[in-house]
Amino acid sequence: MERNYLDRIDEYQEEMIRTLQELIAIKSVAAGPLEGAPFGTGVQEAFEYMLGKAKAEGFDTENIDNFGGHIEFGGYLFDEKGEMIGTGDEIMGILCHLDVVPEGKDWDFDPYGGERVDDKIYGRGAIDDKGPTVAAFYAMKALKDAGVVPEKKVRLILGLDEETGWKGMDYYLKRVKHPDFGFTPDGDFPAIHGEMGILIFDLAKKIGKSAANAKGVSLRTMTGGNAANMVADYARAVIKADAYDDIRAKIAEFRKDTGYQINAKGIGKNLEITTLGVSSHGARPGKGLNAVSVLMKFFDEIPLQNEDVRDFIDFYNQHIGFDLCGASIGCGFADEPSGKLIFNVGMVNIDDESASVTVNIRYPVTMNEEQVYESMLPVINQYNLGIVKKEHKAPIYVPKDDKMIQTLMEVYKKHTGDLDCEPKVIGGGTYARACKNTVAFGADFPGEPELAHQKNEHITVAKLIKCAEIYADAIFELAGGQFPRRNQAAEERKG
Repeated sequence: MERNYLDRIDEYQEEMIRTLQELIAIKSVAAGPLEGAPFGTGVQEAFEYMLGKAKAEGFDTENIDNFGGHIEFGGYLFDEKGEMIGTGDEIMGILCHLDVVPEGKDWDFDPYGGERVDDKIYGRGAIDDKGPTVAAFYAMKALKDAGVVPEKKVRLILGLDEETGWKGMDYYLKRVKHPDFGFTPDGDFPAIHGEMGILIFDLAKKIGKSAANAKGVSLRTMTGGNAANMVADYARAVIKADAYDDIRAKIAEFRKDTGYQINAKGIGKNLEITTLGVSSHGARPGKGLNAVSVLMKFFDEIPLQNEDVRDFIDFYNQHIGFDLCGASIGCGFADEPSGKLIFNVGMVNIDDESASVTVNIRYPVTMNEEQVYESMLPVINQYNLGIVKKEHKAPIYVPKDDKMIQTLMEVYKKHTGDLDCEPKVIGGGTYARACKNTVAFGADFPGEPELAHQKNEHITVAKLIKCAEIYADAIFELAGGQFPRRNQAAEERKG
């Protein structure tokens, strides 16, 4: 029997689009826990939506205390006559997530509208990770509807806090049998055989009071950024001074000399200064522009009263600034599989008591977290800063000749004709780290612009369909797809 399940995916096109639009319309940014909703009402609504959709299509579903769950089919074994003789224990996992990062600013479309414009579906999560989740779900539906019965159970796992700490995935995996192998559609094609280590931490300093007779400008607050794993696209400072003419002149000169977007407006007796950058994923900061770094660079020229604040800004400009590989702070490492370390500042917060920046580092697969932290200590100690460790995900690495990697590569090449591609290592962190023998596989194709975590995030209809086709074939190959012989004989009799 030919793989007619691929034809079904084309038939599902309008249904897939509606499903994605409805899922995007749910603002599933993780929030504080509520009864029955550990990650807030938006995430819970998205979770219930997908489980309900799967139940309506005849899939088995599991909800683990609203911390995570899965959609499943297959795992049946047949004899030569097509009689079912049992079930298999092996599980192929497809790990997705339904939560999204905050929308950020300056969209041209409603970030939760799911608008379809010029064959593009716009909205937060369209590519990270709701679009790929929908593609994987309809790949499973196409296989099931075509009568394919995988020898291994195929389990679409729905993560709920991938963007904010993975507590939900940890809770879920402690209460179910782990997948034996699988992939996550939350990275890049062709296939990801390694992911760099991830560190999230604060660099912090206590702020003492200014001297009573201190002269200069007083910085009331500085804030910026939305999340550690995003390039900050907005930053704001509020200052107080006797007069603001000189500062306004410096702003105009800075804007002219650098081309950066910086503006000021009066707020009572204070002056608000804002900078705009370009958002990007924290794993690819070179595709964005950090508004925090722009604001810090401007303040390098402002005579601030408080010596501790001046020192912190000096530290930032001398040892972070626009350096995206960590060389200025001492951790500029690299290796052959990964390339250079990636250094991103996601947020800043300065007030009259403390100053801190939240840093997101992606370090090479051949290194460990202590090497990175130790390399920064000379600079950090010089400025009397503290490190507040928040999150660590160790790197993962699978050899290129691994059987699963080779199978995924063959499926990708078959559907794209990209015969010269090679598996790669990425800076992004995916649920591939949550389970053994799991790698990232799509959904971004080589050469595509970076859209995850950016304004006007979208996915094309053609890409949504292509991903579903690739995932359907990958499931068929990896999970031992089979058509029970009884069904084949019946179809032959009908013919």
